[in-house]
Amino acid sequence: MNDLKEKVAHGVFLLAAITSILSLVVIVIFIFTNGLPMMIDYGVFDFLLGTTWNRTTFGILPMIVGSIVVTIGAVLIGVPVGIFTAIFMAEFCPPSVYRFLKPAVNLMAGIPSILYGFFALRIIVPWVRDTFGGPGNSMLAAILLLGIMILPTIISLSESAIRSVPRSYYSGSIALGASKERSIFAVLVPAAKSGIFSSVVLGVGRAIGETMAVVMVAGNQPIMPRGLTQGVRTLTTNIVMEMAYASGQHRDALVATGVVLFVFVMLINGIFLYIKNKEAK
Repeated sequence: MNDLKEKVAHGVFLLAAITSILSLVVIVIFIFTNGLPMMIDYGVFDFLLGTTWNRTTFGILPMIVGSIVVTIGAVLIGVPVGIFTAIFMAEFCPPSVYRFLKPAVNLMAGIPSILYGFFALRIIVPWVRDTFGGPGNSMLAAILLLGIMILPTIISLSESAIRSVPRSYYSGSIALGASKERSIFAVLVPAAKSGIFSSVVLGVGRAIGETMAVVMVAGNQPIMPRGLTQGVRTLTTNIVMEMAYASGQHRDALVATGVVLFVFVMLINGIFLYIKNKEAK
């Protein structure tokens, strides 16, 4: 009977794994078979390095630059804040505060993107406009919004990574005469760097792939970014804004934009994985 249960469980887990792999393969095949022919016919370099985007001319360099700048800006804001918050929650936070802070972080992770967009539209955009000038709907507004949106992912995973470090590491450091702060930052955090690194990777993925909230605050101008207070369009917003009415080569160009976005995400994940494995050796 136990052997039968084990075989059934093995089959269920194997089926789930195969389903996940097949889903990824189908998505990749669909994107590349619909996007690559257009890129080849139009000209790969003309498509990737062109700076004009309309219904007949398809150059996505402004969107590539916009996506990179917005993502880097969000990471520069969200990663330090998220990691330090996770350290505070894991080691410094009083139980009475933690009882409210932890559910609040979990709630942030469950808030729909569109609500983040409404928040940014009513709070961040006017603040950017009044403080720095410009239209308000800008690259800076998108950076601030995405910096907030990636916080729950980084905080939750980083806190779990820190708490998973054996407590003997901390106790041994204290026994050797190190202060609490030095024990945390010189022993616990380095020991949890693999989990923290994974949280950063997922945060970057969230920043790159976010669409609806960014559409509401970025300005969505398909031109090369001219400054933090000017409008910008990312790869994801370019697809979602025009796919509803696109047809023919225009539609194929949007699918090809998805190919570039997919390759972009894979490159970033590959770089992070390489760095992670190199540090583990």
